[in-house]
Amino acid sequence: MLVPFTSQKLIAFLALRGEFVRRTFVAGSLWPDTTDDRAHRCLRSALWRIRGLDLPLLETTPSRVRILPSVVIDIREQIESAHRALDSSCPSGRLDCTALEGDLLPDWYDDWVMFERERLRQLRLHALEASAKRLLGDGRFAEAVETLHAALRAEPLRESSHRILVETYLAEGNKGEALRHYWEYRERLERYLGLQPGPELERLVQQLKASRPGGTARDGAVTIR
Repeated sequence: MLVPFTSQKLIAFLALRGEFVRRTFVAGSLWPDTTDDRAHRCLRSALWRIRGLDLPLLETTPSRVRILPSVVIDIREQIESAHRALDSSCPSGRLDCTALEGDLLPDWYDDWVMFERERLRQLRLHALEASAKRLLGDGRFAEAVETLHAALRAEPLRESSHRILVETYLAEGNKGEALRHYWEYRERLERYLGLQPGPELERLVQQLKASRPGGTARDGAVTIR
């Protein structure tokens, strides 16, 4: 079934809110570059087209509109999964990393979409890190590493994820892996952002760098003899 793009935008906008929204706010958010009168006409047109789909999607009143609670929305399930991962009172269990990967509407560039995309991206990243910490605390190192790699696929230079990954390598006794990952991250951070790792990460590997057999740390590099 082909749904006009303007109707897609309206459905997506309401799905992200999940509650009644004033028509004035919807019209102004979806059609910000036109007059109020024209924006409301565009909204009425989009609503009419959605009704023509003969699907139970929306509930409307003269002043407000919402998506029906019975409509299954995958992003809501993703948000609920992320909040469970962030809730320390929930039993420790493996978070489905694939459920938290992928950006919201990646080919859409409306202001409201980009705001929601970044908000949800940050929520996913914090959820993945929280899950990894709990897995680390439970000694489930392989799952923690997998979860952190999912976070780093979304944000390759996110230092908190790199730091937890180094902690995980150290906890499972892989000191060489921890140091190798540290140097790779340090070089990438310098190359792309001209920055150095923060003090928390530096403290994690300081003793390893100082005691590395057969090598010395000098000017941000390891010289192997």
